[in-house]
Amino acid sequence: MPLIIPRKYKRKLLTETTEIAIKQIKEEFQSALAEALKLRRVTAPLFVESGTGINDDLNGTEHAVSFTIDAMEGRRAEVVHSLAKWKRAKLAAYDIAPGFGIYTDMNAIRTFEDLDNIHSLYVDQWDWEKTIALNDRNLEYLKKTVREIYGAIKRIEETIFRTYPHITPTLPDEISFFHAQELLDRYPGLTPRERETEITRKYGAVFIIGIGGRLSDGQAHDGRAPDYDDWSTPNSDGYNGLNGDIVLWNRVLDIPFEISSMGIRVSPESLARQLELRGCPERSGLAFHRSLLNGELPSSIGGGIGQSRLCMFILQKAHIGEVQASIWPHEQIEACHNAGIDLL
Repeated sequence: MPLIIPRKYKRKLLTETTEIAIKQIKEEFQSALAEALKLRRVTAPLFVESGTGINDDLNGTEHAVSFTIDAMEGRRAEVVHSLAKWKRAKLAAYDIAPGFGIYTDMNAIRTFEDLDNIHSLYVDQWDWEKTIALNDRNLEYLKKTVREIYGAIKRIEETIFRTYPHITPTLPDEISFFHAQELLDRYPGLTPRERETEITRKYGAVFIIGIGGRLSDGQAHDGRAPDYDDWSTPNSDGYNGLNGDIVLWNRVLDIPFEISSMGIRVSPESLARQLELRGCPERSGLAFHRSLLNGELPSSIGGGIGQSRLCMFILQKAHIGEVQASIWPHEQIEACHNAGIDLL
């Protein structure tokens, strides 16, 4: 995405006050999320051993930052992309009952990201995972969970407004739900990004269902790996998929703004199906996939919520570099500075 310089941008908080507000958002949101979803905090790894299948493959094409371990005879480890599969294994290890779950601070390095207003080399998010009963593997449970997360986001927006009354709330009272196929049917001449723009501009906050599965035009709305979210199981709305993205309308940048990727996780049956659909059935031999196929992992729902993205949205910042420290091209730093956008 090209760098966006909003016309007449004026930051709402000075840098020092921004740091205080970031701390407030992070502390209060994770408490609100944990209360809403019945989660407890756990400690998570920055890297995992290569070749286990435990790392998140994202769209299946991105390469992880990796290194060798001298003390382990040169075995290779890789920085996590996210903890989508690691968390599910922890639910089993901790024997967490249905209706309860875990969350953690996930930090990643994604060298393949574009560097623009909303993408950074450094990714920080709350990764969460919750054990569910088999009869909760349905669209209604997914929507209920999305509403609970959205409620926690709304609470933080209102908290910041009480602390800084000039940062007025922008989110609608309710989040709206659309399947990716519905968007294609509604806007057949537009790209997936353009469809997101139209629907999110209209409704303010949407959850787009079925991310990763092929639509009637033969294409997926967006990429999703085959081995964590379930994007192929038929749902009660007559479409496929039990996953999706929470997308908010960013009024500062005038763009759709993804804040969370989440979903009900694959069952042994949908994992096997999705590995076949993606042409990678050999992954079934990896340690994580064997555990799932053998019925050793619980049914679950989970996702990630961007920490810097949430802070950026709530504080109405124009660049993610205003709420996190990372590396940016010199010309981007200069262009932002000239527009009153000072990166940390």
